[in-house]
Amino acid sequence: MQRIYRTKSRERMLQFFQNHKEKMVSASEIHDFLQEKDDKVNLATIYRNLDKMTEDGVLIKYKDSQEDKAVYQYVGEDEKCHEHLHMQCMKCGKVIHLECNFMKEISEHLLVHHRFTLQCTKSILYGMCGECREEAAG
Repeated sequence: MQRIYRTKSRERMLQFFQNHKEKMVSASEIHDFLQEKDDKVNLATIYRNLDKMTEDGVLIKYKDSQEDKAVYQYVGEDEKCHEHLHMQCMKCGKVIHLECNFMKEISEHLLVHHRFTLQCTKSILYGMCGECREEAAG
């Protein structure tokens, strides 16, 4: 049986993600958060923890839409989070889970007509959320 090490830094990282479920977070944001908590963990350790949490299915890793860096989102115990697409607001960064029934139809269409299998854990649609659209409309 593999032992899971629970360091103070890893626990704080997990708590940060649990408190920001709707947001994608970068390693540098985690580093800043830990520094504020007087946790002197280095960036390499943060990346190792992020990789392990991703491997364990606690986080999903995405490529940031605006910068060439990885961002992570907490999925925790939500097994279904790996089975649907996500949408991200390009203005505020909010993540919305797309759990609509028609997504199954789209996946089937892609498979049957295009011989393409959609990988939901790596797929995200970008746009603007309702709140940001309303704010922009003034």
